[in-house]
Amino acid sequence: MQDNPSIQFDDQRLAKRHQLVNAGVPVYPHEFRRSHTIGAVRTEFSEAGHDPLPEQVKTAGRLYGVRDHGKTFFADIRDETGRIQLYIRKDALPEGKFQVFKSLIERGDIIGVTGRVFRTKVGEISIFVDDITLLTKTLCSLPEKFHGLTNLEKRYRQRYLDLIVNEESRETFRTRSRIISLLRNFLTSQGFLEFETPTLQPLYGGANARPFTTFHNFLGQKLYLRIAPELYLKRLVVGGFEKVFEVAKNFRNEDIDTSHNPEFSMVEIYQAYADYTDIMKLTESVICSIVKDVTGSEEVTYEENSISYSTPFRVMSMEEAVRLIGGVDIFAHDPDTLKRIGKEKGVDGVDNVHSQREMLVLFFEALVEDKLVQPTFITDFPVENSPLAKSHREKEGFVERFELFIAGMELANGFSELNDPLDQVQRFEAQEEKRRLGDEEAQMHDYDFVNALGYGMPPTGGVGIGIDRLVMLITGNISIKEVILFPSMRREVTSLTDDEESSST
Repeated sequence: MQDNPSIQFDDQRLAKRHQLVNAGVPVYPHEFRRSHTIGAVRTEFSEAGHDPLPEQVKTAGRLYGVRDHGKTFFADIRDETGRIQLYIRKDALPEGKFQVFKSLIERGDIIGVTGRVFRTKVGEISIFVDDITLLTKTLCSLPEKFHGLTNLEKRYRQRYLDLIVNEESRETFRTRSRIISLLRNFLTSQGFLEFETPTLQPLYGGANARPFTTFHNFLGQKLYLRIAPELYLKRLVVGGFEKVFEVAKNFRNEDIDTSHNPEFSMVEIYQAYADYTDIMKLTESVICSIVKDVTGSEEVTYEENSISYSTPFRVMSMEEAVRLIGGVDIFAHDPDTLKRIGKEKGVDGVDNVHSQREMLVLFFEALVEDKLVQPTFITDFPVENSPLAKSHREKEGFVERFELFIAGMELANGFSELNDPLDQVQRFEAQEEKRRLGDEEAQMHDYDFVNALGYGMPPTGGVGIGIDRLVMLITGNISIKEVILFPSMRREVTSLTDDEESSST
C-alpha cells in the first residue's frame, strides 16, 4: 500500500498508530456520544466564569493547535459548529492518558473530550478536560499551520483537505448549500413543483453543446449525458403541469476555464401561460431574493465592482447592445463589410457566417459580453441561434429570447417557448443541416418532442439559471472551481500502469 505513489501516509504517524495498537488503545472506536456540539457548548455556557462549572460536557472534534507547557497543554478542537480551546492537565486525567496524548496524539487527529467549561483569564471560553478519547488516528499530515493549503491544484483535487484547513472554503460551500435551499423555497412558494428528469438520454437537446456519450449494454444503444433538462420539462407542461422546475446536473463536453466546468449545476424553470417578459421578472426576482437573503444587501462586491441587485434590471436588445457598447451598427452594413470590420476588431468566426443576424451574435460575444458588469438582460436573438424559442411577434428573423449577464458572465438564458410543432420541425431540420456541415454543437432532431408538441403545449416561458455562477457572484469567487466541490481535473500521472491500477481497485 505504501508503494502506491497516490497514498500519502506519513511514516511517523503509522509508527504512532502501531504503538497505540500495541498499547491496547482503540484507534478507530465505533462511537462517541456527544452531549453537546462545540457551538452548543459555547452558547449554553457563555456566562461561565473562571472556575470550572460543575456540569460535565462531552464533545468532539478535530485537533488543530497544540501548545505544550510541560505538565499542561492548551489545544484547539473544531467541529462543524465552531472551535473551542481545551485545557489539559496531567493530574486531572486518568492514569496514563496524559502521556498517550503527549506522545501519540497530534494535530489532525479526531478526539472526544469530557470536561467542565470555564473562562480563562484572557476571557476565552474553554473546557477543563477530565478525560480524552482518541476517535480517529489520522495517517496523513495536515499542511503547516501558519501557511495552510495554498496549492490550488491540490485544493481542488483533495477538497477534503481544503475543507479541513481552509475556513473560507467551508464557508463558500455552506453558502452554496443555502443558495440552493433558498432557490427551492422561493420557487415552491410561488407554486412551482420540482421534478427529476433523465440524466441518461437517447437523444440530447435543450442547448447547443457537444455531449458526453456512453453505451448501454442491455439496450444495445448509445446514450448521452444530458446537456439540459429542457425538452423533458416541457413534456411535463404538455402533460398538464403548469409550473415546473428542476435543479439539474448537466454535462457538456467543452473547454474548462474559470467560468466553465464540464459537469455543472443549473435550475430550469417553466411556467405555462407566460412569455419571456414574465420570465425575466421571475428571474430577477429569484436572484435578488437570494442575494438579499444571503448577504443582507442589494449591493455585492465582485472583482472590485459593486454589483447592484436592485430591480428592475437593465434591458437591451442584442442589436442595441452591439451598436451602443460594441460601436457597430450591424444592420447598416452588408455581410462583406461586416466581415472586414470584424477582422479589424478581432471578432472570431466571421468567415464562417453569411448573414447580418449571424454576424450580430459574433460581434456581441466579442465586443459586448465582458462589458456587461451590472445585471443586464440582452433580448431578441436571431432565429438561427435559437431553435427552441418562439418567433418574435414584432421582429422578423428574431425570437423572443433573453440572456442575463452579470460581471461579464452569462447567468441565465430564457425565452418564450416554441410550441408550434411544424415550426419546431423546421428548426430541427435547420440544426441537422448545421450538423451535416460540421457544427458539433447543433441540436439533434427529437421526433418524440415534436410529437409531444403535437398534443398541444400552452404558451409557456422558461429559463435556465446557472447555479455555479450565481454562487461565484454571491461569494466573490472568480473561478468556478472554487464553488464546485470536486471540479473536473486532468488525471494525475502516477507510476502505476492502467492494469496495475485496475487490479488495485
